[in-house]
Amino acid sequence: MVLPKRLARFNRVAANRVLGRLTPRLPGFGTIVHRGRRSGHTYRTPVSVFAVPHGYVVALTYGRDSDWVKNVLAEGGCELVTRGRTVKLSEPRVVHDEDRKAMPFGVRHLLGAISVTDFLHLTAE
Repeated sequence: MVLPKRLARFNRVAANRVLGRLTPRLPGFGTIVHRGRRSGHTYRTPVSVFAVPHGYVVALTYGRDSDWVKNVLAEGGCELVTRGRTVKLSEPRVVHDEDRKAMPFGVRHLLGAISVTDFLHLTAE
């Protein structure tokens, strides 16, 4: 069971405003900059993200049906602000991985505790 949608709504309204200022600099976190599929507006979504060879992997703690995931898939990419730099990402693909292989050891177990098994893989340009 991924995190509940009610928590996602709370985070979007309250917590993301605070975290949004910190995640671009904290290790293991970043901010996905993406465009709305319908509105065309630019959005900034704090995420848990980890570098892998050729790109990054984002843990989909609210599931693959989150609006920001749909936006990134529809656009074919996004930007990631992490550790104080901006990276252009492309070739988004959702991967179901019950073993959470792309995640660091400690994170793998934490995500297992909340049953996160879907990840967004992105290629760095």
